[in-house]
Amino acid sequence: MSEPEESGYQAEQKNLRRAIRAPLIVEKVPCEDGRKTFFGYAKDLSRGGLFVATVRPREPGVEFTLELTLPKPASFTLRCRCQVVWKRLFARDSRYEPGMGLRFVDLPAECGAKIDAWIAAQIARAAE
Repeated sequence: MSEPEESGYQAEQKNLRRAIRAPLIVEKVPCEDGRKTFFGYAKDLSRGGLFVATVRPREPGVEFTLELTLPKPASFTLRCRCQVVWKRLFARDSRYEPGMGLRFVDLPAECGAKIDAWIAAQIARAAE
């Protein structure tokens, strides 16, 4: 069985990425703007940012504090400012889920290294 071809959109997005990404399976992502609240599921994590699947994405340009916990083997909580770079609204006929792309604004270098190590472990585990 052959794999389906990538859409032009998917290929274009891969070319724009500066860091290796890995899926972060169904993690709650609380944000803080005076309170913590659940607003989506983190997916497609890299040292530069992540995609958050949500039916209520925030507007591009908005900044807020993000907190999420990476599962094993990293097992650490990441907390930093992030900025909404793009959003995708729900569309009945779309094969892409609604959500927003976030860029980390003030990610400490040691957290970036932990993210890279976690992604490398995910890739190695998938290759086994």
